[in-house]
Amino acid sequence: MSSAPEISEREALKAGFLEAAGFGDVRRQPLGGDASTRSYERLHRADGTSFIFMDQPPSMESVVCPPKATPEQRIALGYNAAARLAGGSVAAFVTTAAYLRDQGLSAPRIFAHDVGAGLAVLEDLGDGLFATLIAGGQDEAPLYEAAIDVQVAMQSRTPPDVLKAEGCEWPLLTYDTLALKIATDTFLEFWPKFAGLPDFGAEAVAEWEALWAPVWAWGEAGASVFTHRDYHAQNLLWLPERAGVARVGLLDFQDALKAHPAWDLLHLLQDARRDVSPELEAAMLDRYLGAKPEIERDRFTSEYRALAASNAARILGRVFARQALLGRPQYKAYMPRTWRYLERNLADPELAPLKAWFDRHMPPEARA
Repeated sequence: MSSAPEISEREALKAGFLEAAGFGDVRRQPLGGDASTRSYERLHRADGTSFIFMDQPPSMESVVCPPKATPEQRIALGYNAAARLAGGSVAAFVTTAAYLRDQGLSAPRIFAHDVGAGLAVLEDLGDGLFATLIAGGQDEAPLYEAAIDVQVAMQSRTPPDVLKAEGCEWPLLTYDTLALKIATDTFLEFWPKFAGLPDFGAEAVAEWEALWAPVWAWGEAGASVFTHRDYHAQNLLWLPERAGVARVGLLDFQDALKAHPAWDLLHLLQDARRDVSPELEAAMLDRYLGAKPEIERDRFTSEYRALAASNAARILGRVFARQALLGRPQYKAYMPRTWRYLERNLADPELAPLKAWFDRHMPPEARA
């Protein structure tokens, strides 16, 4: 007679958490994930209500950045600390969600959480992801207009240094030069390995750093607004039953920082996972700048292009090439689009020296 299969220690912890939080009677439905260390389930009650169960095992992430850590300490602690990522922290999620809801924005309510265990039960905002709706034929323009209006609202308040909610605290750090540099430099680390190229020589690396240095400095100098940091069509939900900016549901905001006002815009308008036309990008930038007349348009556009180029290099290196090298070939499909965005940005005359660097060191056949 065979015995019942043993459940893992993690699964037992999750079941105990749900029971203690009043969700022991739910039906659990696993949801698809991405390359992160988080996983999600939809919890169904017999009365038809549903919730989202977030599982972020703390042991699967490296140490996050202590607020007063020096650059040397951050580098020694690992990528999360250097780049000022939250490492999936439930405290970051809980406090950031509360901050966004306080502004009338649609971040999920938190029904139960255990920061130490890395578990939380969230409001279920549905399945109406912008990316899914657009792929199904819904007009993209009104969705993007609403997303721009959320950015204007999100940036209208000076963000605090520390987020506090539900017994949790989380520092809202700055997307500084080191974080930008560490992220952009992953292109140098991972792209040659992926493309079968020799490592870049010392001269090429030194030139790279000199050319990007003013871009990273612009990013830190302009770091004045609350920034979602992963603001794109797969992290935005359409909630048409709500009004105004609350019609846009927000997900995956736990890595939020104070950053340059262009940062969330460039994620939205140069989305690595779906094509955003130059015409739509231009129209949405016009909408944003029209709502913020205090911004000097030409300077902002130049900094937007420069930071977008930096982000494209980060995505090609840290996200796509690295994931492909780890045995996830599906990320190769996104690479040509991201190269097109990078080349679009490098066409800015102010970035001509950077374009020349890529033209010398990245021949067309090395751009997947």
